[in-house]
Amino acid sequence: MPLRIGDTFRDALRNQKGEAGRPLAGMWVCSGSPLVAELCAGSGLDWLLVDAEHSPNGLESVLAQLQAIHGYPVHTVVRPPVNDTVMIKQYLDLGVQNLLIPMVNSVAEAEAAVAATRYPPHGVRGVGSALARAARWNRVPDYLARAGETISVTVQIESRAAVDAVEEILKVDGVDAIFLGPSDLAASMGLLGQQEHPEVRAAVEHCLKAAKAAGKPAGVNAFNPDTARHYVNAGADFILVGADVALLARGSEALAAAFIQTSDGGSPASY
Repeated sequence: MPLRIGDTFRDALRNQKGEAGRPLAGMWVCSGSPLVAELCAGSGLDWLLVDAEHSPNGLESVLAQLQAIHGYPVHTVVRPPVNDTVMIKQYLDLGVQNLLIPMVNSVAEAEAAVAATRYPPHGVRGVGSALARAARWNRVPDYLARAGETISVTVQIESRAAVDAVEEILKVDGVDAIFLGPSDLAASMGLLGQQEHPEVRAAVEHCLKAAKAAGKPAGVNAFNPDTARHYVNAGADFILVGADVALLARGSEALAAAFIQTSDGGSPASY
């Protein structure tokens, strides 16, 4: 039975002004739990980022989360732990359509990320469509010829070197969008833990302007609502505003603060 693969995150970003009329809002899914992923998928958010760089996710758990999220009106982006050709091949074969590649610091690294998603002669992706969920085991007509249309590549700008090279990175054919990571960016600037620092904000805003000039979407990570609104007003096209694990951590802490007293009669200490 012939099957059709759904639209990509690239398509959603292209259509956002006509459909959503606003930046696309999403959240991190870091627990590794398909149940939690499905719960988040039905939240009404525009997109989810399933993370494998800083989260306990392997191929099997990513696959289970793709299956859990499938069918909900939300776009799923997956971040592999590293910009690696073999790992990207495995993620694509699982059926990941939208990749966020971490720590892309140069044009060469951006080109390598794109090449890993393309079959020869346009790239270096290994051919295994008959074995892969991506092609629905060769049930998707002409998958090998059209695979590039079913994949979007967003590269993460999260170092001073990447900021310095952002204009050239944006020119790389196949880079569909950039995403700013203020935490690692702050660390690379000698401002560890200070992602709200004016110099960090200025670097993020520089990249947002560069993306706008290049005609490509740019997103940013911002859990602080005021910071998120600031970057939206500065031109961000998509944004991450929370994480499943952070919501559970802060929510459980709030319960403890409300219902458990310390030995001296005060509220529990904050950690």
